[in-house]
Amino acid sequence: MPEFLNSYYFIYYLLIVTFSVLITLLSIPSILHVARTRHLYDDVGHFRKQHDHGIPRLGGVAIFVSFTITLLLFSIVDKTIPVSYLLTASIVLFIMGLKDDLSGVHSSTKFLIQFIVATILVILGDIRFTSMYGIMGIYDISYITSAILSILFIILIINAFNLIDGIDGLAGTTCIIVNGTFSVLFMSIKHYELAAVSLSIVGAVFGFLRFNLTPAKIFMGDAGSLLIGLISAIMAVRFIEFNKFTAHNTPAIISAPAITFAILMGPIFDTLRVFVLRIVNGKSPFTADRNHIHHRILRLGYTHLQTTLILGGVNILIIIMAFTFAHLGNFALIILILSISILFNWAITFFLRTKEREKLSLRNLFV
Repeated sequence: MPEFLNSYYFIYYLLIVTFSVLITLLSIPSILHVARTRHLYDDVGHFRKQHDHGIPRLGGVAIFVSFTITLLLFSIVDKTIPVSYLLTASIVLFIMGLKDDLSGVHSSTKFLIQFIVATILVILGDIRFTSMYGIMGIYDISYITSAILSILFIILIINAFNLIDGIDGLAGTTCIIVNGTFSVLFMSIKHYELAAVSLSIVGAVFGFLRFNLTPAKIFMGDAGSLLIGLISAIMAVRFIEFNKFTAHNTPAIISAPAITFAILMGPIFDTLRVFVLRIVNGKSPFTADRNHIHHRILRLGYTHLQTTLILGGVNILIIIMAFTFAHLGNFALIILILSISILFNWAITFFLRTKEREKLSLRNLFV
């Protein structure tokens, strides 16, 4: 029997999830009461909004409180995860996100804060990539290159989760899939302290989904989506770093970068896709629109819940495929994962054209 399934660890992880779920469940009714009393509602007039009535955007408060308290109570002090820097970064990002939810924050300020947070984690916390792990035949990289790549990656994942938070349940479900997978992987390679961090955010978000699935009573807002992006990025960096080939180490899990790419494929692919399309169309990559994959699936006639289940299911299938073909190596597996994602998006385009033209035709595949 795997060590993490023995009675001690099983009870430990069960307590983490139970405690974090309960804190969120107990917190949100009070947050809803305050929001109603103070009229702290979402901007229903914005063209990107999917609801016709005001809904509070303060779910991130409950997620942050639950995650922080659970982590402080149950975390294992270990040098592999500097909890002090992790919590410092989380607090700074949460405060900025909360201000954005309540009164708005300029995009340049948001990116500056994200850069500061990522720098704290990479430079002070030493949470960074130390290699290219054989991708395109590259292994060793300098400290400067390592720091730059790591900071950019953390900022990318933070924003990727923020961008997919456009319909009920999607960001939360993606967080549970991503960090639930990381928690199992960390348990399997005996990094129990990292599994505890992943499960803390999983429990916090699981409790939140009770109020966020259609019909949503509350949104997580930027305070929540930025936080889950941050934790997901940290877990990704650590997972890849602990499974790299060295002269003295053969990793327990091969092709870790490609597997991580598969785990985070949903938010990464959607972000890169909309950025490329905006640039091609001569717009700023940060210009808001309704061209995200979840918006496109909604236009096919699916509900928020159905769209969330479709995207969550595709994410899980890609993860399973990545483990099945891990022997192909990082570069080949990343190309395969990217190709499948492009084909999935192409299929959505085909069905959208077919619906709009009210005619099933092979021509809809191309124009």
